Amino acid sequence: MKSLLFAILLLPLAASAASKPNVLFLFADDMRADSIAALGNPVVKTPNLDSIVQRGFAFKNAFCFGGNSPAVCTPSRNMLLSGNAFFRWKNHQPPAANPGKNPNKKNKGGGGKGMLAPGDAPNFPLSMQAAGYETYHHGKKGNTATLIQAKFQHNKYLENDAAERKSGEPGQEIADHAGQFFKERDASKPFFMYLAFGNPHDPRIAAQKYLDLYKRDQIPLPKNYRPVHPFDNGEMSIRDEKLSPWPRTEDEIRRTLHEYYATITALDHHIGRILAALKESGQLENTIVLFSADQGIAVGSHGLLGKQNLYNAGMNSPLFFAGPGIPTGGSDALVYLFDIYPTVCDLVGAEVPKTIDGLSFKPVIEGKAKAVREEMFLAYMKAQRAVIADGYKLIRYPQINRSQLFDFTNDPDELNDLADDPAQKDRIASLMAKMSQWQKHYTDDLPLTSTNPHPAEWSPPKEK
Repeated sequence: MKSLLFAILLLPLAASAASKPNVLFLFADDMRADSIAALGNPVVKTPNLDSIVQRGFAFKNAFCFGGNSPAVCTPSRNMLLSGNAFFRWKNHQPPAANPGKNPNKKNKGGGGKGMLAPGDAPNFPLSMQAAGYETYHHGKKGNTATLIQAKFQHNKYLENDAAERKSGEPGQEIADHAGQFFKERDASKPFFMYLAFGNPHDPRIAAQKYLDLYKRDQIPLPKNYRPVHPFDNGEMSIRDEKLSPWPRTEDEIRRTLHEYYATITALDHHIGRILAALKESGQLENTIVLFSADQGIAVGSHGLLGKQNLYNAGMNSPLFFAGPGIPTGGSDALVYLFDIYPTVCDLVGAEVPKTIDGLSFKPVIEGKAKAVREEMFLAYMKAQRAVIADGYKLIRYPQINRSQLFDFTNDPDELNDLADDPAQKDRIASLMAKMSQWQKHYTDDLPLTSTNPHPAEWSPPKEK
């Protein structure tokens, strides 16, 4: 009788958990925000990702915060899953208050007496488990958030990263295992599945059938293509930048884009297999599907190849949601990738942590607010800082005492640097002040001006 009574008492809890939507989080590696057909790319073929965009809600201005290591993949994933900017780990200091819209305005959030390693609570998998979710991760092994990923109930890694990248079928292994999970999972619980693919990161190898979908000589170059970056940004000779010779010729960038797009199309094919398996399981209609990537990548923009820069090409990521409760549409609101964690919690009724930098942008999705952030701060190593505010973007290079100013609203490709325009002097001063305010908020102590600057001029290294 006691066991029967206990079971009856548990029924409402079980019913509540089962009624929550599943969450399928698809996360790519080195994928530009403009590399999806439904988001405006005229060449790339991404029918399965397009299907998510077309029935969902897309964010135009989703950004990785930056990186404290040249392999930006690592801090990006740790920030994504912890909800915190990377400065918190160094200084063991959570946000005293999360200003959100403006660094001088205080609102709810923050507090606490210190922060430990990224793997400590709160984090994405632990929050979802606390809300009754069965949690599942499968992804690449290298340059990732191993401490947090260990908190997933199912934590799987690609059996051989190098072999998977060179197989010509990126995403196949993850798709195979995901389909199996849909068949074997605990049906009494909703699931939170985080699939962190290793592509289209180089080496970009796609089967010939994907390469044949493109005519290389007809692939357009990025609007902001340049043969060489005009000055030393602090990371001109990093590994990513050595993948092609200098100057970057049009033929070489088209070759790179051909392989890049073909790899994306191959990944899209296997994402389609995951969506088909989800539909076959009867759970597609009850699953929030979201797609994003750890950051963008230059692949020819501004004379660069990699992601070690704060241009939109380097830090802007695709981000879109579809599923129950998600309207169709889009927004140009500023959001960080580390805002995804609290947003998903908010969407599914899980507790939203108050001691993280991330903010829920659920009000934007629901049409109740145009934005939750008015400004954005970006940082890369000790070489670059940026702020987006008042419709403009200022990038600062402290090592060479140089700045760039772009009209963020009307010049998203960052073609026209306004920094030398005398009429912009007051604007630059205002944005530098905002940058300093955000540095203080994030406990970033890097001086924005060097007393002994490096030369701004840069020449490609000579081949030995």
